[in-house]
Amino acid sequence: MITTSPRNSEQQKAQPEQAALFVSDLHLQPEMPLTTQAFFNFLKNQAMHTSRLFLLGDIFEAWAGDDDLDDAFHARVIHALRAVAESGVQVFWMAGNRDFLVGEIFAQAASLTLLPDPFVTTIAGQQLVLTHGDAWCTDDDAYMQFRAQVRSPAWQTAFLALPLERRKQIIEELRAGSRAAQKDKSYDIMDVNEAAIDTLFASSKALTMIHGHTHRPARHVHTVADVTHQRYVLSDWDLDGHKARGDWLAITQDGIICRYSLDGKPISNEG
Repeated sequence: MITTSPRNSEQQKAQPEQAALFVSDLHLQPEMPLTTQAFFNFLKNQAMHTSRLFLLGDIFEAWAGDDDLDDAFHARVIHALRAVAESGVQVFWMAGNRDFLVGEIFAQAASLTLLPDPFVTTIAGQQLVLTHGDAWCTDDDAYMQFRAQVRSPAWQTAFLALPLERRKQIIEELRAGSRAAQKDKSYDIMDVNEAAIDTLFASSKALTMIHGHTHRPARHVHTVADVTHQRYVLSDWDLDGHKARGDWLAITQDGIICRYSLDGKPISNEG
């Protein structure tokens, strides 16, 4: 049985009881202290008061392997996540394209459950398919080839056998290459492919999808075999840049999906 921390009366009046919360693409790193603090605030003020928290990828800007748990910044994030889990909230983690090397050692330290991508679940009567989103950017041939390579067990075994500092150096080189490559790619090619999304809706039999990755928050309507589906895209988080951005989704106990800004105020699902 799932238990949750009690809400105070002001919180109860502010928003309906929530069955689950969803965030993605925080890209946490020491160089973004305001974004990191916003996440800690979210965990304390929002996540502590739900039943399930879903972290849908790219929570870290980079993850070189579970032997980096003792890093001071990582230890702070792990401690904060564990505190949520110990309050009675079920915490779930899905790999993103930045932190796909998170493994069971990290999961045990943070007291959370690793999810496959995609993952189908039912919450408050709604059948959902959850995904990070990068697997469906099938128009980007170069990225899809890279993704297949780094997600292969053989590549990961070889990479994780390297010294930690060498792995971090390689990751920095890959990040620099990715930033350079994106400058030459069109807006559309880096988005999800509509046909791939429709195929996922059909195979999962879910009416609702939640994902991140594209950093383009919106609600999209898809019609598959004359059935209407909804796809919610999460925003990335950045409070350290020129224009603050970020959001989270909630499903209420009666099955309503709501989008909130980082200050806890409801915002439009239309993007």
